[in-house]
Amino acid sequence: MDLDLLATRLENLRGYLDIPGKEARLKELEGRLEDPALWQNPEEARGVSREAARLRRTVDTFRSLKSDLEGLLELWQEFPAEEREALRPELEEAARKLEDLYHETLLSFPHAEKNAILTIQPGAGGTEACDWAEMLLRMYTRFAERQGFGVEVVDLTPGAEAGIDYAQIIVRGENAYGLLAPEAGVHRLVRPSPFDASGRRHTSFAGVEVMPEVDDTVEVVIRPEDLRIDVFRSQGHGGQGVNTTDSAVRIVHLPTGITVTSQATRSQIKNKELAMKVLRSRLFELEWKKKQEELRKLRGEVRPIEWGSQIRSYVLDKQYVKDHRTGLMRFDPQNVLDGDLLDLIWAGLEWKAGRRQAVEEGEAD
Repeated sequence: MDLDLLATRLENLRGYLDIPGKEARLKELEGRLEDPALWQNPEEARGVSREAARLRRTVDTFRSLKSDLEGLLELWQEFPAEEREALRPELEEAARKLEDLYHETLLSFPHAEKNAILTIQPGAGGTEACDWAEMLLRMYTRFAERQGFGVEVVDLTPGAEAGIDYAQIIVRGENAYGLLAPEAGVHRLVRPSPFDASGRRHTSFAGVEVMPEVDDTVEVVIRPEDLRIDVFRSQGHGGQGVNTTDSAVRIVHLPTGITVTSQATRSQIKNKELAMKVLRSRLFELEWKKKQEELRKLRGEVRPIEWGSQIRSYVLDKQYVKDHRTGLMRFDPQNVLDGDLLDLIWAGLEWKAGRRQAVEEGEAD
């Protein structure tokens, strides 16, 4: 492990992370936090506090790592060659911290820090696809739990025979959208079918959509007269208390035709709040796409949920998972389906970063 190489990589990251810009922004935010007037608006104050904490963590990590590498370099020069191996643990720790900082650069795209709204729908494959969609829902729920994120169900529609026909959840946690963004696309499952008496091999598809949850600090104008709000009986699991009350809510935004449904809770008020959150994000997404086409760059091409469109294949009878964008393969599909996704996600973020850079360079030309 080359100390000079680590120092060079750290200096390169200084530019990618825009450490001087983050230091200036942090100074500005700390000044605002000292202003008593800010605390008269608790929501705004929390937002400023969260942003300051995030910037402070990055800046402090960079400064600490820079100091550590400078100290290690001095010791390396002082130690005779036969004693330098004693510095190996410190070098490995510095390399680990550097890798964490590198990951920060992969999460530097717009809205990466926000919560994520994740939608799963089965594609080609009938009952098999519905079951596969439910497996994906479990996979992302388990991934969220591993990261210490919260998960809130917005809508869940059971499949006709098994699995789910539709699911939408909000994953709440720092960088939830950033981490889940590369998961958007078509996922393919190959396995001996548990629904086939002959145990034949079946292929199923499901589509995953990921978008950031936008809050009230993002200006999205929703006029009451542009909404049609319907209530109806929930169709999801939950027993008689759910199924015999008009707690489900459907909101239609008349100018765009966007429809959002929430039937996750027994409370009509809560379901309406969840549906409005999703509608706000969908309208923001639409406006963002119109003005900047940035969403296309972040989410990639929208492709049909069928053969040839998949971003990743999960082949259970041959015990492997392959990401078709990055070439990364795993040979423990059960662990992947249990939410062990970070290496696949970081590889996906590297791939997306490369695509963003190519687009930016093409626009510059």
